Amino acid sequence: MAAGPWPRVAPGGTMAIVNPSVDLARWDPEDPERWDKRFAWRTLWITTYNLTLAFCVWYLVSAIAPRLTTIGYDLTDAQLYWLVAVPGLSGGLMRLIYMFLPPIVGTRTLVGGSATLLLLPMLGWTFAVRNVDTPYWVLLLLAAACGVGGGAFSGFMPSTSYFFPRRMAGTALGLQAGLGNFGVSLIQFLTPWVVGFGLLGVTALTPQEKIDGGHMWLHNAGLVLVPWVILGMVLAAVFLRRVPVEANFRQQLDIFRDRHTWYMTAIYLMTFGAFSGFAAQLGLIIKNEYGSFADAPDPLKYAFLGPLVGSATRAAWGPLCDRFGGAVWTFVAGVGMTVSTLVTAFFLSPTSVDQFGPFLIGMLVVFFFAGIGNAGTFKQMPMIFARRQAGGVIGFTSSIAAFGPFLVGMALSAVSPRAFFFGAVVYFAACTVLAWTQYARPGAPRPS
Repeated sequence: MAAGPWPRVAPGGTMAIVNPSVDLARWDPEDPERWDKRFAWRTLWITTYNLTLAFCVWYLVSAIAPRLTTIGYDLTDAQLYWLVAVPGLSGGLMRLIYMFLPPIVGTRTLVGGSATLLLLPMLGWTFAVRNVDTPYWVLLLLAAACGVGGGAFSGFMPSTSYFFPRRMAGTALGLQAGLGNFGVSLIQFLTPWVVGFGLLGVTALTPQEKIDGGHMWLHNAGLVLVPWVILGMVLAAVFLRRVPVEANFRQQLDIFRDRHTWYMTAIYLMTFGAFSGFAAQLGLIIKNEYGSFADAPDPLKYAFLGPLVGSATRAAWGPLCDRFGGAVWTFVAGVGMTVSTLVTAFFLSPTSVDQFGPFLIGMLVVFFFAGIGNAGTFKQMPMIFARRQAGGVIGFTSSIAAFGPFLVGMALSAVSPRAFFFGAVVYFAACTVLAWTQYARPGAPRPS
């Protein structure tokens, strides 16, 4: 097999970290003689570690926002929805930039530089929550800065796809995306715990006063992962190397002439757009729909469960997608998401807190099938497109789907949750038909 359009690299430096028989200048995962399995997997694990932290930052606001009024911020429900939605908007916009970076800057610069940028919103929110007089526009800017965590995904995933043969794409990308998505649950799980005490080493930072009495160290939500982000920066600098496909900005635009780029974008908006949007807004939905009842559920005790289920499913389904193909699982996911979203809609606008249990179960089923769909689509794209184009399509579809938190938040600020869920059912059904006719049925144009 031809070596492919891999760039030449300077001698020395790179060869010491891989099998000496493998020349990174001629790197080709489809040729065992020019591929180093150990090097590929090490790259995946370091990139995935940083991606998990990136998702923590992207969803930092969703973990903080439900607690802002508790410490004295005077914000309406609509303002809180928008605050949580803004990282989705900025993350989607940043992904439109990140999608072009892997063939231009290389893996080490991409991952290490992104880790460095994560420190800005983490430290920004640390100081913002310490002053309830912080203007709303400042909070919006800090929320937008969290979008760098979402943008990273659109660069990290295509970059990782360069390191593995197509037969392993489902497993490798499923693991990276699934474990990376765990960052959503991680920050939402950690925050209720770490806001209850002063972190070792920063106890000089006084807690915030709660309006109903007591104290809260809400600034810890931004601080708790700072040392781990610094570790990610070091790992990227020491162990990662550049083995990208060559392509300038103009060459990468050829993906937009293929109609299947747009089909897969619509389908991935169904799977990851729903996952990211519901993950960002679930805490506020619980608060606004069930918060008025006696013994109302604490949103932050449940918000992390949906992303946890979806992330685990995505990671687990990668090998199944390698075995049976991605298209069939994408179709199964579409059917499951359509039905479960429809059922869950009937437990919104509740008349009793007893309806919370069925609502939560319904949401977890939605997340479960969204995870399957995320795994299926990421197996499909390396099979449908050529390697360099597949990286670009992965980046672009990820960019559009990253608007999920913004689109869901904007919709929920304009219409009732039940009306939004019914609209989602219609969209999910349409994408399910598209997945069947174009990819999953016998004789489909692009079976995968």
